[in-house]
Amino acid sequence: MIPMVDLKRQYHNLKKEIDAAIGDVLEETRFILGPNVSALEEEVAAYHDLPYAVGVANGTDALLLALRACGIEAGDEVITTTFTFIATAEVIALLKAMPVFVDICPDTYNMDCSKIAEKITAKTKAIIPVHLFGHPADMQPIMEIAAKFNLKVIEDCAQAFGAKYNGAKVGTIGDVGCFSFFPSKNLAGYGDGGMIITKNEEIAQKIKILRNHGSGKRYYHQEIGYNSRLDEIQAAIIRVKLRQIDQFNESRRQNAAAYCAAITGKDIILPVVASGCEHVYHQFTVRAKNRDVLADALQKKDIASAVYYPVPLHQQEVFLKSGNIPVQLPQSERCAQEVLSLPMFPELNREEIRLIADVINHVS
Repeated sequence: MIPMVDLKRQYHNLKKEIDAAIGDVLEETRFILGPNVSALEEEVAAYHDLPYAVGVANGTDALLLALRACGIEAGDEVITTTFTFIATAEVIALLKAMPVFVDICPDTYNMDCSKIAEKITAKTKAIIPVHLFGHPADMQPIMEIAAKFNLKVIEDCAQAFGAKYNGAKVGTIGDVGCFSFFPSKNLAGYGDGGMIITKNEEIAQKIKILRNHGSGKRYYHQEIGYNSRLDEIQAAIIRVKLRQIDQFNESRRQNAAAYCAAITGKDIILPVVASGCEHVYHQFTVRAKNRDVLADALQKKDIASAVYYPVPLHQQEVFLKSGNIPVQLPQSERCAQEVLSLPMFPELNREEIRLIADVINHVS
């Protein structure tokens, strides 16, 4: 069996360090906002050459708290991509704002920046670009539009820790960068976790208050907030992995190169990397008109695959019944019918890649 991601291999490689880190937390018995959370915040901030990083409970909360800290309120509109996990738009709706969906570029699966300006209204307050599958969104035109219309930019970096756009790490370009440490992510814990980075002190302080029941001082509450604190044990685990994230990402790029060399089926559209971008391949996603046939063939050989995402957000029932005007976004709709993600993790070996490629080449 070749899984989509093999967490056990990485754990075994790091077992001594991870077990020791967890053991230290258990001995310290400071489980909430303890020293590992503080240290991880400092280390993530330093990695991104930014002054502020704030740990939160998960990637969804990172987006939610970032939106609130950026002043998004009921009735506002936030532009984002339709081709992403629902959390990106869910948090907009939770604040009773309106997600406004934009189509994608079919080569990178990221927001088509040429479609943003036409979506802007007097109610538009922010843009959430998503660095999907580990490929950076095209941030320069996004930032130009944001500057022109005085919009906040919240980068959804859940799948792209360490990816670069024109030399800048994702999350450092907009007003705020939001990360997820879900177990399958390229930097991951063994449970939920999230992080927000920013250069803006006011935003950072607001998020620290919001994550802790709206309190900057114990039992004194300035806001209606949340219980959204990064777990100390998860922070300890992530700190171990952070030390190797660049090597992990390089292994993913090498695996992607091996896939691209091995997959020769003429009907398969392989991932591309846009000029100036450094992909981290959270997913290795191909496109094929016979996607379901490929998936069945892989399954018969005990090889996992997955469809991210089968239904674009603008077609999801929850948004259609909550006020979003039905629209046609053809690139996203077509990609949803054709994408297939193959196993991808740093420890994937060349023999496994060859076996996967052989199945695909035989079918296509």
